Amino acid sequence: MRMTLKMLTLSLVSASGLFMTHAFAAPKDAASHEQNIEVTQQQVSKEELAAIYVLSDICPSLIKTDAAFDKGFNHLLKDYMPNDKNPKEALKTLAKQKDFQRALKEAKADAKKAGDTENTAICNDISRYGA
Repeated sequence: MRMTLKMLTLSLVSASGLFMTHAFAAPKDAASHEQNIEVTQQQVSKEELAAIYVLSDICPSLIKTDAAFDKGFNHLLKDYMPNDKNPKEALKTLAKQKDFQRALKEAKADAKKAGDTENTAICNDISRYGA
């Protein structure tokens, strides 16, 4: 009897969790009245940061890096490392750490595998990032 009661309680709690998101969702027309809220990532992986670091290395040889690229790259870094006062220096420091080397090696291999055409497109996207 106790086991059945526990299972029933667990089932009800689980089911109510599924329906709760729908019960508290805003009506479709309310979206037009709400202000935009920027959502940032909570957890950034070493692999993502390694990819950004590799792009900082390869983009200058693929495209003409200018003020637009620097602005986009700095904006990208700030989005991925919002708690760091100087994300560019923090990323350089991270790249020297032993536990970051595996992710860095993998990111370099991925960039090489992607090739110049795809990497150039990504570098150009960085130039427009946040604009």
